[in-house]
Amino acid sequence: MMRLRCVGKTDVGQKRLNNEDALIIRSDLGFLAVADGMGGAASGEVASAIFIDTVSEVMSAENNNGVGAQLIQRAFLVANDRILRRARENSAHQGMGCTAELLAFYDQNYVLGHVGDSRTYLSRGGKLRQVTKDHSLVQDQLDRGLITAAEAKTHSMKNVIVRAVGVGQTLAVDIIRGKIQKGDLFLLCSDGLSDMVEDEMIHYLLTLPVPLEERAAKLVEAGNEAGGHDNITVALCQVE
Repeated sequence: MMRLRCVGKTDVGQKRLNNEDALIIRSDLGFLAVADGMGGAASGEVASAIFIDTVSEVMSAENNNGVGAQLIQRAFLVANDRILRRARENSAHQGMGCTAELLAFYDQNYVLGHVGDSRTYLSRGGKLRQVTKDHSLVQDQLDRGLITAAEAKTHSMKNVIVRAVGVGQTLAVDIIRGKIQKGDLFLLCSDGLSDMVEDEMIHYLLTLPVPLEERAAKLVEAGNEAGGHDNITVALCQVE
């Protein structure tokens, strides 16, 4: 029988005055999510909070009639509509949105919803794999062969995203499915971690022989030690 152990940690970082990230962990219901607000003065933290509240509502509803990808898709689309509605109702919130990761487990499978440049990684069998692909201008240029991976890391527009929740009437959600294995460790994170810490260091910290809570804390600490230019949020889920 599958058992999940999940922990999360969020931190304002070293440069920001407020934390626009948000997360939810419901290992009892088999899902977790991370959202990274965008918009700054346009209340990015409002957008991320709306997304997380919507995820909680949709994924835990007793009368939900969807499973897997359908339910995750619904959570994203409902959140998209609610963020847009809030922005219409309050001009101070116009332009807000968020990137988001929503991971859920069903039987021996995982289903992941992804929008933006927050990321999901999977540590399995001694190797780390980035499950998601950034919806960013730099990733698009990288895919088209216009820049190299080295150039992408220091590109002046690497934080420009091309897809986010709450910025348009329609929303394309990447839905990623896979089988789980005993020992799998999933990491959901905002770009406050992935922009500051190399994948090799992330993998090293994920595989330390310490409790999961300590590994989460060390990931956040690494983001801060590297400069902490953004809010840092991590959610870890291990399949036991």
